[in-house]
Amino acid sequence: MKAVIIGCGRVGSSVAKQLAGDGWDVTCIDDDENALSRLGEWRGGFVIGHGMDLEVLDRAGVATADAAVVATDGDNTNVVIGQILQRRYDVGCVVVRVFDPRRAEFYAERGLRTVCPTKTAIATLTDVVRSCDASPVGSAG
Repeated sequence: MKAVIIGCGRVGSSVAKQLAGDGWDVTCIDDDENALSRLGEWRGGFVIGHGMDLEVLDRAGVATADAAVVATDGDNTNVVIGQILQRRYDVGCVVVRVFDPRRAEFYAERGLRTVCPTKTAIATLTDVVRSCDASPVGSAG
């Protein structure tokens, strides 16, 4: 299986390493060549450039990718790249990180697989607080 990861920050590099550890053929794209250092002893591919550049996507091999993860630091960039990967390259599994919960829901309703860390954090933090046994500070007990 082949995956392309666009955005090699903390999230993208971690996903890349995990998939490579599972035996995937992984290529990362980042516009900062220093991002390669996040991958440690990397044996996969690495393309320097912007993920909206079709030539960069071609060099990374998206035309033959089974999956792609788009995790740059910009919601708009991620959504546009995700749509390019789906529509132009017909990548079967495209997952896009979107920080804005409303925007994530909007694009998810239109067929883009989105992961919203903001929404996940809100739900998790709320669940943890609700599960605490301690009484709120200042409550009579």
